[in-house]
Amino acid sequence: MKTTVKPGAIATLPLTRDKADTMLLLASAVLVLAPHAAHLPLWVSLLCGVTLLWRALITLRGRRMPPALVLLPIAAGAMIGVQFSYDTLIGKDAGVAMLVLLVAFKMLEMHARRDLYVVIFLCFFLVLTNFFYAQGIGTALMMVASILLLLATQLSFGFTGAVPPLRIRLGMAARTLAIAAPLAAVLFVVFPRIQGPLWGMPGGAGSGKSGLSEQMAPGQMSNLALSEEPAFRVRFFGRAPEKAQLYWRGPVLDAFDGLTWSRGPDRVSGRNLHLAVGAPALEYEVTLEPSRSRWVFALEMAGELPEVPGHQVRLSSQFELTADAPLDARLRYRASSHTDYALQRDPALENAGRWLLLPYGFNPRALAEGRELRKLAAPAQRVEAVLRRFREQPFSYTLEPPLLGRHTIDEFLYGARVGFCEHYSGAFVFLMRAAGVPARVVTGYQGGEINPLDGFMTVRQSDAHAWAEVWLEGRGWTRVDPTAAVAPERVHRGLGASVPRPAPFGIDALRGMNPFGGDGNAWLARLRDAVNAANNGWNQWVLNYTPERQRGVVQGLQDKLLGWPFAVLLTFVVAALMIVRFFRRRREIDPVDALYLALCKRLGQAGLARAADESPSAYAARVAADGEAPAGKLAPQARAAALAFLQRYSAWRYAPPRRDPRLTATLKSLLSQVR
Repeated sequence: MKTTVKPGAIATLPLTRDKADTMLLLASAVLVLAPHAAHLPLWVSLLCGVTLLWRALITLRGRRMPPALVLLPIAAGAMIGVQFSYDTLIGKDAGVAMLVLLVAFKMLEMHARRDLYVVIFLCFFLVLTNFFYAQGIGTALMMVASILLLLATQLSFGFTGAVPPLRIRLGMAARTLAIAAPLAAVLFVVFPRIQGPLWGMPGGAGSGKSGLSEQMAPGQMSNLALSEEPAFRVRFFGRAPEKAQLYWRGPVLDAFDGLTWSRGPDRVSGRNLHLAVGAPALEYEVTLEPSRSRWVFALEMAGELPEVPGHQVRLSSQFELTADAPLDARLRYRASSHTDYALQRDPALENAGRWLLLPYGFNPRALAEGRELRKLAAPAQRVEAVLRRFREQPFSYTLEPPLLGRHTIDEFLYGARVGFCEHYSGAFVFLMRAAGVPARVVTGYQGGEINPLDGFMTVRQSDAHAWAEVWLEGRGWTRVDPTAAVAPERVHRGLGASVPRPAPFGIDALRGMNPFGGDGNAWLARLRDAVNAANNGWNQWVLNYTPERQRGVVQGLQDKLLGWPFAVLLTFVVAALMIVRFFRRRREIDPVDALYLALCKRLGQAGLARAADESPSAYAARVAADGEAPAGKLAPQARAAALAFLQRYSAWRYAPPRRDPRLTATLKSLLSQVR
């Protein structure tokens, strides 16, 4: 039956080899270009998509390529668009955008086999540029898949005869990648690491954005609580403290202008920073995510300055830990802290008036209530009175607080009575200062979730929190968390137990899901823990493989290699591998080839050694010529057997494959006659 195709329709017949190779190249390019859509301007992604679709239609319909008069204006317009979007044609982002457009446009300008390889090599380079923006394990797996498809495409262009199925070509590409993987691993471990961002460009793939700032206004932290991004991970050397003790200290805010709390001046290391500790210190290791800020987080209260690689850490007069430069790369440092402590437990507080300042003309009702609290003689009683107010009156904790006007404290305390941690801590500190109790706002993170698979605690941006500190005579600066008076489950069980939150995305969406009933929730929780543990392992051992760690690894390898036990073990391992390889090669030799080698050996002993480049047919001709010589080296019967052997072997080796179960026995019989 004859198949017809309507004019203009896409043929559904099997593709020719050229079309199949081109479509495979397009698929490879899409796999490489797709991740760049997350950071490129929308018009670049749309233009690339339209260009690749155009090229696919040209391939399937068998149309001609567009002329240069059509492509040149499009390319010029794209360059103008890049200039308009980035204000430059030079740099990381603009360069990647230009390279992405170049790959897409090159698809419409392929006229020779050389152009195919140009596109493949450009795609290989684009694989590298994906790591400028993301270096997670998901990105790495996707790039491995891209490389496999690119290698399979490159292999497809190299075949001159019949092309194996795509499955076979993908297997060949996987074997090629497997051969290169050990060398890549060795280079990763021992090749000198580059100190600083990739290619010296600021704002590389490791850079991030800080969740906390040096200011706090109503509604700021409630927006941050929607983020499931990790802020840092912690590994305790011993038992982790209770969740209610997990206060990770960050910026201390002491200045209030009526609307916003901020950090005041004089943050240099001050005098009389007395810290009295009780129980032994907790030892732990922090892996801090890139933040572009200077905050070094530690559990309250840090016993000593952490040693952050490449940075100097300073301690301010408010016991804040800051680095000497923005932390724009993932860092790991060890720290020690005391959960049982007394801070500045002095007879009198130095510069106490600083912690009592309030702005003029704001929140008159709260100011009056605070002055009324001064009737209570003991400052601790004033603290308890405010906390009792939060517990007994209808205050509620929410991620969606209402907007407040000029008098934020008054509107919150006497009107809305709905807020997040920044509302309660700010209002509490305001009332304490009005009541004559030195107070300040402390921001940071509270809580954390331990992964049972790897033992690491993850502190997320959603754990951002604000609490208060008041100075009490004989006790020093004392932590008071007003949120615990309203929503104690926030401190003891985490944010998710205290307020409803929007459904998360990605692997964190598995938290709390139970579509299977019964143990389905536990199964999903284990899956989520496994994925998070894999991501953490990737961060710890790959992305956080710093020059300092490399020097330690290389030094350890040198120490082991120089020791005689390792040298003896290595000798035995190499010898065992050589023996295994020898016997494996013997087993891999075909029985027919083994008989041919035995024949060549016997003929060589008779003075008719085979040359290295001599074929069986040429060898047989020389053996036959030996019989015509006056003094032949072989007896006539042996010569006839050798010629019959070589004839059958040559037919088996070079003829189309066919099964001959008697061939081996026949060749053995002929070989036995060659003496």
